[in-house]
Amino acid sequence: MNKTLVPALLATLLAAPALAAVKPCEVLKTEIAAKLEEKGVKHYTLNVVEAEKVGEAKVIGSCEGGSKKITYEKP
Repeated sequence: MNKTLVPALLATLLAAPALAAVKPCEVLKTEIAAKLEEKGVKHYTLNVVEAEKVGEAKVIGSCEGGSKKITYEKP
């Protein structure tokens, strides 16, 4: 393999997971809601909050590079 191609390929492979991890919160929230409804879960609330303001809430997702969390609450 070409010596200049190896570092470029390695950099691409290392960067791919980081790029995949950044997802808009509303997109992830919609995906989670669809999965919950598919499993028959009813009467719940999903909230998008700043990562440092989660408190005691149950975190079920992380979005926008980990800066925000999606929390689940059941009344």
